[in-house]
Amino acid sequence: MQALIDEYGRTLVVEENASPHTVRNYISDLRQLRGFLLEHRLALSDAGDEVSADRVDHLVIRAFMGDLLRRNSKSSVGRKLSAAKQFFRFLLRRGLIERDPTAGIATPKKRQQLPVHLTVDDTFRLLAAPPKDTPAGLRDRALLEVVYSCGLRVSELVGLNWADVDSGLELVRVHGKGGKERLVPIGRKALAALDAYHSRVAELCSRCLRDEEAVFLNQRGARLTTRTVARLVDHYVAASGIATKASPHALRHSFATHLLNAGADLRAIQELLGHASLSTTQKYTHVNLDQLMSVYDKAHPRA
Repeated sequence: MQALIDEYGRTLVVEENASPHTVRNYISDLRQLRGFLLEHRLALSDAGDEVSADRVDHLVIRAFMGDLLRRNSKSSVGRKLSAAKQFFRFLLRRGLIERDPTAGIATPKKRQQLPVHLTVDDTFRLLAAPPKDTPAGLRDRALLEVVYSCGLRVSELVGLNWADVDSGLELVRVHGKGGKERLVPIGRKALAALDAYHSRVAELCSRCLRDEEAVFLNQRGARLTTRTVARLVDHYVAASGIATKASPHALRHSFATHLLNAGADLRAIQELLGHASLSTTQKYTHVNLDQLMSVYDKAHPRA
């Protein structure tokens, strides 16, 4: 089974153009499945030293899920089941197994949680937190402005190149999940922040070779990582005194929520966020408390 997992990983990269993050997670989940089966001596080959994929059945998969549910959240178990489903469908298409052992096994239902987002005032406080008098501060100010202005995923943000930014048309070409591209508008304040940063980017990494294509660089001249962006956001959330624990993704959620609250069409927000399905965007249809109280005060006869 290990050889098949490795082959599936290569297929994800070459044929499906999956992101490194997706490939890493799927392969990790499948190795965990294999490890469980080896530990419990399930679906083994005749030699008994390796898992045989064609001997895995739905009872084995259910046993694996049951073990996971005792130690993991439903969302984590759901992701691992999704990896198994994709893997066995791949094997079925290749004729390497006769039936899909994950067929008919439902994903555990998880409690629907509203996405964390900031108020408009808190968002503005966060955007104003980086200093204006240093190259790193200008970079961080531009970084926060671009995430909020365009609603980018953090992976899309760090992958941004200067060639992707069209200041004249006020558009950004975004390289999204699965190699999909989309054009999103960028606000004038975000463009101004980018210009201010660009004018001093050479000072940020003056003693090292600089990646000329990448927009957001570290002090070694290399492209920022998603982990570094998360640390920067944590730093500025603390510096701005915001009570809400916010991640880079919270700015993306804030982008969508603020647009929706201002009357933007849900279908348009779906396109801006790069969601494949409208159902993914519908989690932003929650009504904030101020709106709820306003409607109540206006409509209820005893309010």
